[in-house]
Amino acid sequence: MLNVILILIQLAVTVVVGIYFFRQLRRQKDVPPTQRRESSREMERLNRMRAIHLSDPLAERVRPTQFSDIIGQEDGIKSLQAILCGANPQHVLIYGPPGIGKTCAARLVLEAAKQSKGTPFRKDAPFIEMDATCVRFDERAIADPLIGSVHDPIYQGAGPLGVQGVPQPKPGAVSKAHGGVLFLDEIGELHPIQMNKLLKVLEDRKVMLESAYYNAEDSSVPRHIHEIFKHGLPADFRLVGATTRSPNEIPPALRSRCMEIYFRALTQEEIATIALGAAERAGYEMTQEEAATVGQYAACGRDAVNIVQMCAGMAELEDRKTITAEDVRWVVQSGHYPMKPSRKADLTSRVGVVHGLAVSGANEGMLMDIEAVATPGIGEVTVTGIVEEEELGQEGHRMRRKSTARSSADNMRTLLAELGFPLGQRNLHINFPGGMPVDGPSAGVAMTVAAVSALTGQLVDGAAAITGEISVQGRVKPVGGVPAKVEAAKAAGCGRVYVPKDNEAEAHQVSGIEIVAVGEVRRVLEELLLPDTTASVEELEEVMPEAVTASTNS
Repeated sequence: MLNVILILIQLAVTVVVGIYFFRQLRRQKDVPPTQRRESSREMERLNRMRAIHLSDPLAERVRPTQFSDIIGQEDGIKSLQAILCGANPQHVLIYGPPGIGKTCAARLVLEAAKQSKGTPFRKDAPFIEMDATCVRFDERAIADPLIGSVHDPIYQGAGPLGVQGVPQPKPGAVSKAHGGVLFLDEIGELHPIQMNKLLKVLEDRKVMLESAYYNAEDSSVPRHIHEIFKHGLPADFRLVGATTRSPNEIPPALRSRCMEIYFRALTQEEIATIALGAAERAGYEMTQEEAATVGQYAACGRDAVNIVQMCAGMAELEDRKTITAEDVRWVVQSGHYPMKPSRKADLTSRVGVVHGLAVSGANEGMLMDIEAVATPGIGEVTVTGIVEEEELGQEGHRMRRKSTARSSADNMRTLLAELGFPLGQRNLHINFPGGMPVDGPSAGVAMTVAAVSALTGQLVDGAAAITGEISVQGRVKPVGGVPAKVEAAKAAGCGRVYVPKDNEAEAHQVSGIEIVAVGEVRRVLEELLLPDTTASVEELEEVMPEAVTASTNS
């Protein structure tokens, strides 16, 4: 009898508990009337907000919609098409300064890739864009918008599945980009932890997620969640990373997995073209002269559009449709836009001044005048305008060393004596003017030419530019960035450029300028130092007889 009573009590308790949980489930499904009314009011408020539209900013109206709208990046776009269009698209890194069309080019190339023969991209392939500087993640893996995360039952807002103790995977951008392109702007700013996670995804083409709350034997876990934890979330995409950093600042592990292309800085003429187009789309008239002024101050296409936007606002205040020179001058002055130095070189042949070539930023070539002066002294060499020391390696594994430009100056001193131009009772001062710190060995030949010119009083051919490293035995060694340097010499108006013999092939990629490949410093001196002098031979013989003898014999 007692057993029957216990069974009945147990049955009653079970029924009561079952009814309680049944009511709880119904409450979760049934939204209370007050909550429905609140939701309805919020939806109305949201719809009213969506009905309000301001005019589109000029930057959006001038955004490129076809390749011809992207000014000055024909080579970069062609390279990007070669990488992404076709049957075997690859990951790619795009280097270049801001505001020159890297994002727009990636979007347009994906659309072109969808139409290419044999492409693996489907017609609905997504283009997922993220800014790496804004990718926030939780170290506990609660949230990760880039890679993906797992919402465990213990966290607030776990939902019905969380109540049942089921962890819920949340896909990130790498899974949303599956079958398409993930565009990571400023990828060089990505957190190292995120970078390592991304590299693993690129390798495996899937995202593996983990949770201490997942039980593979739990039959209450939905089938798709079992599948995700066992085989991962698909993440087969092509990465397009854009950065304003230089290649040596990007982790080697990422670079080894990607093709690399370069978008160059825009010329003043190209920025002026962008300004004219922006004014036209805004409905205002602008002359070539005003556009050229914008090109002198704007650092990129985005700057040009912003200047035109403000000029248009000035014109609208005065009820006119023409942008005047006064508008442009006022905007660049009030906006504190610095005027860019002229890229044109002084082609006058001068003593102790030579056109050197260098690379700055994202593979942007520049021409600079290296100047040398010889004065009575004790044989000292002073070099100014260069970096004294440089750092090598990645963060946490850096080493400091004497700058390679300083080493080039030491090599030059030894080479001068070897060539028959000892300093003797003379001091030599070599300067890199312009306020730009210069580093690297590529100015070695230019420094040597400037030094010999200063010591002998011979003019240096002002129509030529030089790049190349020197050895103490008088050889011209290869250097980097030669195509960009030759482009800079061409833009500066130089008639010819001297490059190391080993760089001849890549130098000839640039047309419209004479390329002279040299292997010996002596030949450069023979061709660049003109016979005219600022002093007589007798005067030079009194100061440096060995130098005069060497120069006249050549």
